[in-house]
Amino acid sequence: MLSQETLPAAAQRRIPMPASLNETPSGERVHIGLFGCRNAGKSSLINALTGQDLAIVSDFKGTTTDPVSKAMEILPLGPVLLTDTPGMDDDSDLGQSRIEKARLVLRSTDVALLVVDAAQGLNPFDQKLLTEIQARKIPYIVVFNKIDLAPSFALPQDLQTVALAVSAQEKLHITELKERLAALAGKTEHKRPLILDLLQPGDLTVLVVPVDGSAPKGRLILPQQQTIRELLDGHCTALVTQPEELPSLLKALGSTVKLVVTDSQVFHIVNKMVPPEIPLTSFSILFARYKGQLGPFIEGAVELGKLKDGDKVLISEGCTHHRQCNDIGAVKMPNWIRKFSGAQPEFIFSSGKSFPDLLHEVQLVVHCGGCMLNPQEVAYRQQTAREQHVPMTNYGIAIAYMNGILPRVLAPFPQYLEKIQ
Repeated sequence: MLSQETLPAAAQRRIPMPASLNETPSGERVHIGLFGCRNAGKSSLINALTGQDLAIVSDFKGTTTDPVSKAMEILPLGPVLLTDTPGMDDDSDLGQSRIEKARLVLRSTDVALLVVDAAQGLNPFDQKLLTEIQARKIPYIVVFNKIDLAPSFALPQDLQTVALAVSAQEKLHITELKERLAALAGKTEHKRPLILDLLQPGDLTVLVVPVDGSAPKGRLILPQQQTIRELLDGHCTALVTQPEELPSLLKALGSTVKLVVTDSQVFHIVNKMVPPEIPLTSFSILFARYKGQLGPFIEGAVELGKLKDGDKVLISEGCTHHRQCNDIGAVKMPNWIRKFSGAQPEFIFSSGKSFPDLLHEVQLVVHCGGCMLNPQEVAYRQQTAREQHVPMTNYGIAIAYMNGILPRVLAPFPQYLEKIQ
C-alpha cells in the first residue's frame, strides 16, 4: 500500500481540475445530423427533440445558412451532438457552398435524420441524399415531418421499416423518434477500450505530462483527461508527473508500476527513463487504437523513411488552435521528418473540418491524435487516404518510429507488432 510519504514532493501536489472535465467531449458524443430540403422542418425538429428553442424557425426558405451544432443530453439517448444543416435544395448564389458544408457534416454523422415535408413527399433532392447516406452506411431514419398539415399521409411502403411520421410543431411522435434514435445510437456506440484492457483493478499507471510553452494554461488536454477518467472507472490508480520528476517517481514506486503512458513529444526522453521491464506507450497510440486506426497508422509510419525531396506531406489536425512558435504540427513534426528522412519534403497543412477530399498529389498524411474527432470522422479520413493509395499515420506512431522505439511502445498490443517486422 502506497502512502503519500513514499512519493516525491512533486507527485504530492494537488492540481485543481477545471469544470470542463465534467462535460462529455464532443468526440465521445453520438453525432446526429439533420438533413433535408429547405422548410422541411429540420430546425423545428431539433427544438422538439431538445425541448428548447435552440434553432431559429421561420417560414422563409433557407433560414439555416450554415451547419449549427449543439451538445445536449437527451433521454434516453444520453450525450449527443445535434447538427442542423442548410437545405440541400438551396438554389441561391451561395447554395452550392452551403450544400458542401452540409455534406461535410455527413463525414462525422453517427445517425442521420433525413427530414421530409410529409405534404410534399420525397423529392429528387431527398432521394439523392438518401442514396448518399446509404452508400456511406450511416444508420438513418427518414422523418416525415408536418403530418399535422397532411392528415391523410401514409408512410411509403418501401420505407416502412426506416421511416417515422411526426409533427415537430405539435410534438406528435417525438418520444417514439427519440426511442428509435436511442436504438440506432446503441448499435453505433463505441465499444473499444482506451486503456482498461491492459490493466487489472488496483493496478498503478504513471502518466507523463510535460507542461511547457505549448501546454494549455490551467488544464490537461483531452487525451490526458479521458485516460485518467477511464482509469478511475476501472478502479486503477493514476499518478501524473512531468518528465523531470519521472526518475524519482519510478524509483519510489519500484515494480508496482504496471504501465507508463507518455506524451509522444517526450518519447526520446521517457524511453531512457523507464526500465525495459515496465511497459511503455503513449496517449496518441492509445487513441489510434481507440478510434480503430492503429493498424493502418503503423503501416503509414513505415513510409516516413521513403520520402524524397519535393514529396508533399499533409499534416492534418482535427482541431483549430492558435499556433505557437514551437507548434508540434507546424514546426516540430516537419523538422523531425526532415531529419529522419534526410529529404526536403513540401509540407501542407489542414485543421478542423477542412480535411481535403483530393489527395492525389500527397505522398503521406500525418495526422494528430484525433481526440476532438469522433471515430466516424477519423475512419472517413483514413478511408479517403486509403482509396487514393496514400499512406497515413499519426503523430505518436510517427514519433516512435522515427526514434526507433516503435516495437517497444507497441509491446502492450502484440497483435500489431507483425506490421513492423
